[in-house]
Amino acid sequence: MFKKTISMFLVFTMLYVGGAMTALAATSAEKDAARAAKVKAAVAKLGVGTDTRVSVKLKDKTKLAGYIAEAGEESFVVADLKTGAATTVVYPAVTQIKGHNLSTGAKIAIGAAIGVGVLVLVLILVRLNNEGAFD
Repeated sequence: MFKKTISMFLVFTMLYVGGAMTALAATSAEKDAARAAKVKAAVAKLGVGTDTRVSVKLKDKTKLAGYIAEAGEESFVVADLKTGAATTVVYPAVTQIKGHNLSTGAKIAIGAAIGVGVLVLVLILVRLNNEGAFD
């Protein structure tokens, strides 16, 4: 009974370690492809236009800052804010991308909050005026 338990334990351990090692042994090409897919998704999420501000670090330690002028299947273009110089960047060359862009929903929410704030301020001023606070 003891030998059977030990042998089953060893078999399961070898299968588990073997599977884990295969998962850890992903090639650099697979890692690069996964990173490129993440960068492509980030660019798609940020969108294109002068409102889309990004900071990009490349594998060759180059840093780019500006906005995403256009995005394609294999690359995207970062345009400098000051000079307007455009740099085409392929997705696999990117190590890090940071950016911000307000979505349409966020812009609507900000506008609605400002509108409500102004309305409340006007109502308070009207009420104070009716009570004679400004007489």
